Amino acid sequence: MNKLKEYLNSHELSEIHPSDIAKILKQLDDSEFTDAIKLVPKNLVGDVALALPDRYFDDVVESLSVDELSHAVAELESDDQLEFMQELEEVNEDVASQVFETLDEESQVEITRLQNYKEDEAGAYMQFEVFTALRSEIVQDVIKRFARLRKENKLENVQNLFITNEDNKLRYTVGLDDLLIFDFSKTLMENIEGSDDSFEPKMAGDRDDIRDVVHTFKEYDLPVMPIINRYGVLLGRITSDDIYDIINEHATEQMYNLAGVDDDAEEDDEILNAGRKRATWLSLNLFTAIAASFVIALFSDTLESMVALAVLMPIVASMGGNAGTQSLTVVVRQLALGDISQGDAMRIIKKEVALSLGNGILFAIIMGIVAALWFDMAMLGVVIALSMLINLLAAGFFGATVPLFLKRMDIDPAIGSTVILTTVTDVVGFFSFLGLATYILL
Repeated sequence: MNKLKEYLNSHELSEIHPSDIAKILKQLDDSEFTDAIKLVPKNLVGDVALALPDRYFDDVVESLSVDELSHAVAELESDDQLEFMQELEEVNEDVASQVFETLDEESQVEITRLQNYKEDEAGAYMQFEVFTALRSEIVQDVIKRFARLRKENKLENVQNLFITNEDNKLRYTVGLDDLLIFDFSKTLMENIEGSDDSFEPKMAGDRDDIRDVVHTFKEYDLPVMPIINRYGVLLGRITSDDIYDIINEHATEQMYNLAGVDDDAEEDDEILNAGRKRATWLSLNLFTAIAASFVIALFSDTLESMVALAVLMPIVASMGGNAGTQSLTVVVRQLALGDISQGDAMRIIKKEVALSLGNGILFAIIMGIVAALWFDMAMLGVVIALSMLINLLAAGFFGATVPLFLKRMDIDPAIGSTVILTTVTDVVGFFSFLGLATYILL
């Protein structure tokens, strides 16, 4: 806690960043956290709470009164207000209701409006704080108004001026750097018409899929994007910092899904909840493992007659599983980034099969030689080489087709792909190896 005091005393309020405070708070134990959070400047508490991992939010709520929480929410921008209130509701609905009632009417209306959007809609991530002007306004007046609003802290992180008509329909987007080189004595429209630059806005609808918005941000390297309704009326904006958070959340969710764990449960301190979510996937994996064992049982006589098969069998399955995971990971990630279009499926499958074929031939030769020399049986080397080639081909094919198929069925490709792929590579690996051994060696 002394470190926090030193940091706050050595910095002006305008220089303090919520992330720096969050880093210090994460180093404290539970007994120190309650006192430390009360030292945070009131206008930064909300930002600090959102910068901390979710597991700290309970401690923030328990450490602050309803009035302090209300003040923290009031200092946030509209999109952050919604996030804070949603987390607060998960912790304590009664406290969340009390805090909501103490907010001013404008904040209540904005939070309610944002709550009406679905989680995957662009409108759920926008903020209403925008800097706008009419086409007919004089540039000098616009700049003076911006300076006044900025001094009053009514605008933050403004990169663009959104120009509308009298019906508040968005017409142009002008960067502040472009605005400063306009002729201050002329109207915005006169400057735009006399410029060689294009000020047509890259915008999104409030009901658009947020994943499409993320792709547009990355494609055009945008700092901000205006959000409109179906009539073209400007509603708000989404900023790049929100997009970074969304990208991070989606990436984390995919990694967890590929491992068969639930991202929400893992971020929670409830061990039973996280354990239950993991057990669901482990149960499914148990059934698939039984299926693979059933294949092995079909060739029990073959295994009893040749111990070498039991020694080499895990190698085939392991190589197939790892090769399939490589293909699966690449395809799932490319799907998430939007790098695979609807007509790209066959190209991706051919690429992964070709890679698997190349690696299959290489490692089939290596393992065939190793097995032949190890057990002094040339035909055993042929068996494991053919089996490894077959399994790596299957791994590449299914590693690409499983996520593509799930995507086609409008299912998250990361969910269940690993379990399906592991089952396929185990079954194909064991069946091909033991089947070939039965046919060739016995």
